[in-house]
Formats: sequence, C-alpha cells, structure tokens
Amino acid sequence: MKIFTILIIFLCFSPVFAESTDTLTTNDSLKIDQTLISSGVKFEMGFFHIGNPKKYYLGIWYKDIPAENIIVWVANRDSPLFSESSYLKLGNKSNILLFNGGTFVNWKTHESNGVNPVLQLLDSGNLVIREAGDPNPDNFIWQSFDHPTDTLIPDQKLGWNLRTGLDRLLTSWRGPDDPGVGNYTFNLDYHGDPEIYMRDDNEIIYRSGPWVGQRFSGVPEMKSGDNGFNFNFVRTPNEIYYIFELPPDDRVKSRLIVTYDGYLQRWTWNPDSNQWTKFWFARDDQCDDYRVCGPYAICNTSALFVCQCPQGFRPKNPSAWNLGDGSGGCVRDTRFDCESDGFLTLYNIKLPETTTAYMDVTLNLDQCRDLCKRNCSCTAFANSDFVKGDGTGCVIWTDDLTDMRNYVDGGQTFYMRLATADLGTLLLSFLLLFFQITSIFI
Repeated sequence: MKIFTILIIFLCFSPVFAESTDTLTTNDSLKIDQTLISSGVKFEMGFFHIGNPKKYYLGIWYKDIPAENIIVWVANRDSPLFSESSYLKLGNKSNILLFNGGTFVNWKTHESNGVNPVLQLLDSGNLVIREAGDPNPDNFIWQSFDHPTDTLIPDQKLGWNLRTGLDRLLTSWRGPDDPGVGNYTFNLDYHGDPEIYMRDDNEIIYRSGPWVGQRFSGVPEMKSGDNGFNFNFVRTPNEIYYIFELPPDDRVKSRLIVTYDGYLQRWTWNPDSNQWTKFWFARDDQCDDYRVCGPYAICNTSALFVCQCPQGFRPKNPSAWNLGDGSGGCVRDTRFDCESDGFLTLYNIKLPETTTAYMDVTLNLDQCRDLCKRNCSCTAFANSDFVKGDGTGCVIWTDDLTDMRNYVDGGQTFYMRLATADLGTLLLSFLLLFFQITSIFI
C-alpha cells in the first residue's frame, strides 16, 4: 500500500522547467508546473497533487535521489489548492502567498518588515525568506525549518526557541495520501531534564527518555559517531533543541518521521544499494508504550510478565498483577526513614520521567548521592550524562518513578532509594541459599 502511494505521488509530480532556479523575488511567481531547485541540486520545491479531484500542495522533496520523491515538508497542509492556475508569490510584506487561481489567497505565512526580500531553497532543504545580499542564517526573515511537518532532516532543530516561544515539533500526516495535520505529534518538553514525547492528540504514547550524552536514555540504538552520524542536544538561555548531522559522504541521507499511524521511524538512504533502510523505529515493543507498567515497576521484555517489581517493592494490586495487569505499579515493602536508608544499584535502565526532576551538570556522582541522601523527598538519582560507562552531572527524582524499562544492552546505571532492611534482602537470600547448598555436602 505504501509503495503504491509513493508511486502515485511520484507520477503526479509536475515536469521541471529547464530554467529552474533556487530563488524568487517579489516580481516573480511560481506556477503549478514550475519548481525551485537548490543550487547543489539537493532538494526541489514545487506543487504536487493527490486524489481526484486534484488537490495541489506546495512541498519540498529530495532532488538528488532518482525516483524517490520523499516529501519532507508541506506548506498548505490543511488548505489544498484546486485550480490548475494556482501559483506562489512572494508578497511585499516578506511572506509567501499561495493563490488558488485568480486573486484569492488560499494560504500564507505571517507578514514581516523586509526591505528587499527574496525566497530561496537551500541545499539543506530549508526554504527561507531573507534580505537580498544577506545570506546570514541569523538574519533570516522566515524559514521552513521553524515549521516542520512530519519529517526532521539534518541540521533542522526539534525543540524550542525560549525567547519567542516557538515550538518546532513534528506532526504526522492525516493519512498515507493526505498531508493534512494528523493526530500524532513528537515534541520536546524542556521542563526538568528535557525529553521528547509522542502524543496521540493529548495522550502520551511514547517518550524518548532524557538526553544522557550521545543519545536519549530510551534509544539505545542511537550512538553518535556510528555510521558517521552525529546527534546533538543543545541547551542555551535562548534555545533548547535536538539536531543531527550527516557523515561527510554527502550521498548518505537520513530522516526522522512521525508516521500517520503513530510510529517514529529513522530512515537512511544507502547510496550503494540505492534504497531507503529503516534504521530504527519506535514503538518497537510493549515496553516502548508509555507507562505500560505503573509507578516503581520496571518493564522487561525478557520476562514472562513484562512488569517487574524491583528489590524492596511488591505489586500494589496483587490480584490485577497476577492477571497480567501491571498498570498499578509497585509499592515499597518498607518505608525509608531518610537517616539510615541507602540506594539500590540498577543497570541498563531507561531513566524514569524527568519533567519534574532536578538537574545539576556541575556535580559528580558522589555529590549527587549526597544531595539525594540529604533530601528526604529524593527517591532516586543518576548521572545526567553517561557516555561509554563514564558518568558526569546529576539528576535527582523527588516524585514517583514512572515509565522505567530494562535493556539487555543500553540504558544506564540508576540508583533507587531503599530502606536499609530492604537493601539487605538480597544478601540474606544469597546466604540462605548458600547454607542450603552447603548442608547437602555435610
């Protein structure tokens, strides 16, 4: 079905004029059968149509990948054009205007106070309005990278401009052949220790885990430097965002997409095999589902029942737990007393939700432990950065610990607060087993 849809969209693309350029001025217009092509022939922008009657959309797609017209951005998602005489024009107010034939404006960007604006499609795939003669990205009047649709491409930010309140988020298509705004979003929550959430309307269905150095805590497949890709998370007083870069081989492509049916997928273009490969996707298994296990429970796909209570905890609702429902989570066997309690070390853990957590990147692990120990409300702590077994920084939790999971390979070391009596349970069980075995040989 998907291959058929892509083929139909490809067949609907209009032919390119030989004189195609990458730039328009306020004196120019772009008609249905014309396109802009970036200077390095990396991306192309123009109109494509879907359905019968024909609905025309302004979009951007790869130009240097033959017969693979993957659309990475759509302008008028919920305002299709229906006339074959429709066209684009750069307005005198430094904004893009889409005319549905005649003089009726069907879609437009916001107005700005440019003096001599031009519209340009860059080799990055970014469509920008800038002042003629001023290519400085910091001075762009408007750019499509600030208004993503369902796809994130290299050098495009996913996150917030804290100064202006701009949220750069991904939103799915409405359907496989409908680029309208769909139900699924993927956006950054910058509170606490930031992480990215996928929602179905307002319901959270997946989270990435916080950034822990070269990857997100809940994406063990994501390793900066592998295959030449670089993943970065940037925090400044004005901005907080995730971004990725391609390897030096400019034939390699990569894109992150939120699908119309609610999945997150990273695709890479292999220039040797000339095909797109699904490099990674989520939701991959039951433990990727948001809060499939309740507070303090740890999801483990290797277990017979995926929800597991860690040492020192028991199911909150045993009858539901025995029926395979772990949504109630776990409760402590013993209430900790703050003064004498300690910490249970857990390995390969996707960190709990961190939107209400406290983070201090200047503290080492011992200082983090001391800070948590002194705060009687602290339930757990971990390094905020954890790269190749070495940790720095500190994040502490003071609420219930939710949406944790265990990996065979991935995650990081995590320290959960327990009463001293519960910390000794594991050692006591080992000693009893030892004496039972020893007595057999006496």
